[in-house]
Amino acid sequence: MAGSRPYTYRGQDFSLQRDKNRFVLPTLFRSTVRDSSGGQQILVLAQHHRWTCLTGFGLSRVEEFPEVLERERKRAAEAGEPFDYDTRLMQLWGVFEIPFDGSGRFILPDYVATIANIDKEIYFHGSGEYFLLWNPDELAKAGPGLEAAQAACTALAAKERAKVKRS
Repeated sequence: MAGSRPYTYRGQDFSLQRDKNRFVLPTLFRSTVRDSSGGQQILVLAQHHRWTCLTGFGLSRVEEFPEVLERERKRAAEAGEPFDYDTRLMQLWGVFEIPFDGSGRFILPDYVATIANIDKEIYFHGSGEYFLLWNPDELAKAGPGLEAAQAACTALAAKERAKVKRS
Protein backbone atom coordinates (compact mmCIF):
# COMPACT_ATOMS: atom_id res chain seq x y z
CA MET A 1 0.00 0.00 0.00
CA ALA A 2 3.00 2.29 0.31
CA GLY A 3 3.11 4.86 -2.46
CA SER A 4 -0.60 4.41 -3.10
CA ARG A 5 -2.75 7.14 -4.55
CA PRO A 6 -4.57 9.44 -2.15
CA TYR A 7 -8.01 8.14 -1.23
CA THR A 8 -10.85 10.55 -0.66
CA TYR A 9 -14.33 10.18 0.75
CA ARG A 10 -17.23 12.42 -0.18
CA GLY A 11 -20.98 12.23 0.13
CA GLN A 12 -23.43 11.29 2.86
CA ASP A 13 -25.48 8.26 3.81
CA PHE A 14 -27.34 6.75 6.73
CA SER A 15 -27.61 3.26 8.20
CA LEU A 16 -29.99 1.79 10.71
CA GLN A 17 -28.79 -1.15 12.77
CA ARG A 18 -30.20 -4.26 11.15
CA ASP A 19 -30.50 -7.95 11.89
CA LYS A 20 -27.68 -9.52 13.89
CA ASN A 21 -26.70 -6.01 15.12
CA ARG A 22 -25.14 -5.09 11.78
CA PHE A 23 -24.81 -1.73 10.11
CA VAL A 24 -24.12 -1.22 6.40
CA LEU A 25 -21.07 0.63 5.13
CA PRO A 26 -22.44 2.88 2.37
CA THR A 27 -21.77 1.89 -1.21
CA LEU A 28 -20.19 5.29 -1.89
CA PHE A 29 -17.40 4.53 0.65
CA ARG A 30 -17.18 0.74 0.38
CA SER A 31 -14.96 0.39 -2.69
CA THR A 32 -12.64 3.18 -1.53
CA VAL A 33 -12.21 1.51 1.86
CA ARG A 34 -11.55 -1.82 0.15
CA ASP A 35 -9.09 -0.28 -2.33
CA SER A 36 -7.26 1.63 0.38
CA SER A 37 -7.06 -1.57 2.44
CA GLY A 38 -5.18 -3.40 -0.29
CA GLY A 39 -8.27 -5.29 -1.45
CA GLN A 40 -9.15 -6.46 2.06
CA GLN A 41 -12.61 -5.75 3.41
CA ILE A 42 -11.31 -3.94 6.48
CA LEU A 43 -12.79 -0.71 7.79
CA VAL A 44 -10.53 1.20 10.17
CA LEU A 45 -12.27 3.29 12.82
CA ALA A 46 -10.81 5.80 15.24
CA GLN A 47 -12.06 8.34 17.73
CA HIS A 48 -12.31 11.83 16.29
CA HIS A 49 -9.87 14.14 18.05
CA ARG A 50 -12.46 16.83 18.76
CA TRP A 51 -16.04 15.71 18.15
CA THR A 52 -18.05 12.86 19.65
CA CYS A 53 -17.94 10.75 16.51
CA LEU A 54 -15.73 8.22 14.76
CA THR A 55 -13.51 8.56 11.71
CA GLY A 56 -13.48 5.80 9.11
CA PHE A 57 -10.89 4.97 6.46
CA GLY A 58 -8.86 2.14 4.94
CA LEU A 59 -5.60 0.59 6.14
CA SER A 60 -3.42 2.79 3.91
CA ARG A 61 -4.13 5.84 6.08
CA VAL A 62 -2.45 4.15 9.05
CA GLU A 63 0.81 4.29 7.10
CA GLU A 64 0.46 8.09 7.01
CA PHE A 65 0.26 8.46 10.81
CA PRO A 66 3.96 9.34 11.34
CA GLU A 67 3.58 12.21 8.85
CA VAL A 68 0.31 13.31 10.46
CA LEU A 69 1.92 13.30 13.89
CA GLU A 70 4.89 15.36 12.72
CA ARG A 71 2.67 17.83 10.85
CA GLU A 72 0.48 18.34 13.94
CA ARG A 73 3.51 18.70 16.23
CA LYS A 74 5.02 21.30 13.93
CA ARG A 75 1.74 23.20 13.60
CA ALA A 76 1.34 23.36 17.40
CA ALA A 77 4.94 24.53 17.86
CA GLU A 78 4.51 27.30 15.27
CA ALA A 79 1.30 28.43 16.98
CA GLY A 80 2.92 28.29 20.42
CA GLU A 81 0.32 25.75 21.55
CA PRO A 82 0.95 22.69 23.71
CA PHE A 83 1.23 19.34 21.99
CA ASP A 84 0.96 16.10 23.95
CA TYR A 85 2.94 13.69 21.80
CA ASP A 86 2.11 10.58 23.83
CA THR A 87 -1.62 11.27 23.90
CA ARG A 88 -1.68 11.89 20.17
CA LEU A 89 0.27 8.65 19.58
CA MET A 90 -2.38 6.76 21.52
CA GLN A 91 -5.15 8.50 19.61
CA LEU A 92 -3.67 7.82 16.19
CA TRP A 93 -2.64 4.22 16.72
CA GLY A 94 -5.63 3.35 18.89
CA VAL A 95 -7.60 2.31 15.83
CA PHE A 96 -10.10 -0.50 15.46
CA GLU A 97 -10.03 -2.79 12.43
CA ILE A 98 -13.56 -3.90 11.59
CA PRO A 99 -14.23 -6.51 8.88
CA PHE A 100 -17.19 -6.05 6.54
CA ASP A 101 -18.77 -8.41 4.04
CA GLY A 102 -19.36 -7.94 0.30
CA SER A 103 -22.62 -6.14 1.01
CA GLY A 104 -20.89 -3.74 3.42
CA ARG A 105 -22.42 -5.25 6.55
CA PHE A 106 -20.33 -4.90 9.68
CA ILE A 107 -20.77 -5.24 13.40
CA LEU A 108 -19.77 -2.21 15.42
CA PRO A 109 -18.46 -3.53 18.75
CA ASP A 110 -20.12 -1.93 21.77
CA TYR A 111 -16.79 -0.64 23.11
CA VAL A 112 -16.24 1.24 19.83
CA ALA A 113 -19.84 2.49 19.56
CA THR A 114 -19.59 3.90 23.08
CA ILE A 115 -16.83 6.31 22.00
CA ALA A 116 -19.30 8.14 19.74
CA ASN A 117 -22.50 7.32 21.65
CA ILE A 118 -23.70 5.34 18.63
CA ASP A 119 -26.73 3.19 19.30
CA LYS A 120 -29.02 2.05 16.48
CA GLU A 121 -28.29 4.67 13.80
CA ILE A 122 -25.21 6.01 12.03
CA TYR A 123 -24.94 9.05 9.79
CA PHE A 124 -21.94 8.81 7.44
CA HIS A 125 -20.34 12.01 6.14
CA GLY A 126 -17.42 12.12 3.69
CA SER A 127 -14.66 14.47 4.82
CA GLY A 128 -11.84 14.00 2.32
CA GLU A 129 -9.11 11.89 3.92
CA TYR A 130 -11.68 10.02 5.98
CA PHE A 131 -15.39 9.92 6.65
CA LEU A 132 -17.23 10.57 9.89
CA LEU A 133 -19.66 8.24 11.64
CA TRP A 134 -22.10 10.16 13.81
CA ASN A 135 -24.91 9.40 16.20
CA PRO A 136 -27.56 11.80 14.78
CA ASP A 137 -28.19 13.27 18.25
CA GLU A 138 -24.49 14.03 18.73
CA LEU A 139 -24.31 15.71 15.33
CA ALA A 140 -27.40 17.80 16.14
CA LYS A 141 -25.71 19.24 19.23
CA ALA A 142 -22.23 19.57 17.69
CA GLY A 143 -22.64 23.30 17.22
CA PRO A 144 -22.55 25.90 14.49
CA GLY A 145 -20.80 25.32 11.20
CA LEU A 146 -22.27 21.85 10.68
CA GLU A 147 -25.71 22.89 9.49
CA ALA A 148 -25.37 21.25 6.06
CA ALA A 149 -24.38 17.92 7.63
CA GLN A 150 -27.19 18.23 10.18
CA ALA A 151 -29.74 18.87 7.41
CA ALA A 152 -28.45 15.93 5.35
CA CYS A 153 -28.57 13.68 8.41
CA THR A 154 -32.15 14.66 9.20
CA ALA A 155 -33.30 14.02 5.62
CA LEU A 156 -31.44 10.72 5.21
CA ALA A 157 -32.62 9.47 8.62
CA ALA A 158 -36.25 10.21 7.73
CA LYS A 159 -35.87 8.37 4.43
CA GLU A 160 -34.35 5.27 6.09
CA ARG A 161 -36.90 5.21 8.90
CA ALA A 162 -39.73 5.45 6.34
CA LYS A 163 -38.33 2.41 4.50
CA VAL A 164 -38.46 0.41 7.72
CA LYS A 165 -42.06 1.44 8.40
CA ARG A 166 -43.11 0.30 4.88
CA SER A 167 -41.59 -3.15 5.33
